[in-house]
Amino acid sequence: MIVITGGAGFIGSAMLWELNRLGEQNVIIVDDLGSTTTGQWRNLSGLHFADFIPKDDFPGLLEKNCLTGIGAVIHMGANSSTTETDADHLLENNYGYSKKIATYCLAHNIRFIYASSAATYGDGSGGYSDDIPGISNLRPLNMYGYSKQLFDRWALRNNVAEQAAGLKFFNVYGPNEYHKGDMSSVVYKAFHQIHDKGKVKLFKSHRPDYQDGEQLRDFVYVKDCTAIMAWMLENPAVSGIFNIGCGKARSFRDLVNASFSALEREPEIEYMPMPETLRDKYQYYTCADMSKLRAAGYDKPFTTLEDGVRDYIQGYLGKANPYLDISTVL
Repeated sequence: MIVITGGAGFIGSAMLWELNRLGEQNVIIVDDLGSTTTGQWRNLSGLHFADFIPKDDFPGLLEKNCLTGIGAVIHMGANSSTTETDADHLLENNYGYSKKIATYCLAHNIRFIYASSAATYGDGSGGYSDDIPGISNLRPLNMYGYSKQLFDRWALRNNVAEQAAGLKFFNVYGPNEYHKGDMSSVVYKAFHQIHDKGKVKLFKSHRPDYQDGEQLRDFVYVKDCTAIMAWMLENPAVSGIFNIGCGKARSFRDLVNASFSALEREPEIEYMPMPETLRDKYQYYTCADMSKLRAAGYDKPFTTLEDGVRDYIQGYLGKANPYLDISTVL
């Protein structure tokens, strides 16, 4: 049996889709669905799983040994808002909760795969290497990144990283992110701006070494992320903390142009000032060093930005039902 925490969320539900696609349905989903108005429950509606456990109940069930037969826990559950201001909530939700699950998994020899974040790299001045000594010295720019950094450091101090796999996700985009609001990808926002107004707004650059729209990110398609996690389930000896990107930095202008192209429309981009509250926390460049994952044996190619955006827009956003659905595979 496989447990996915945050299983109704973006990457969590995409991982359930991946497991279903591979023929696995003995999966327990752990999450908090919140209000029906967010639509997060829809991420599960076309997928197959054995049971659903409320997020707050899960640690207690583990402590009482009420759940037997768990072979792996894929821990995707977290508050992923980079603008969250409640530091105590982030500490408990992203750090304390993760420690409880990791401790149980290691004590019971259960494969543990967890989500870290590229937000831990801060302004990128220290580079984007997932080399262990460097990870301990990173300085995130926001509390979300710091909560993930705290857990990475705890995992290293307590030898968790020697037995588990931590995944530093870069800019993930793709289907089932629709409930994320302001935290949804630029592809999702671009699609709706093009549909509603025929143009896309991007932030101006406030650094002389970057032109407007030329801020760079490592954009990675969610289907590549789930393929990596499936590979890690098949290779439990692979452990450590790994970057999960595609290893190429592309501009927001490239991404928006790909969005217009997928819709067969000419690009029209408008640049707007970045809010002052974001300017000192904004990353102008991210690019995952993927050599560690490659050295561990993962050799599948990554989806190009153009192909990923096209698949997302034409295969999902442009459809009446944009959610990942396993019915066409089974």
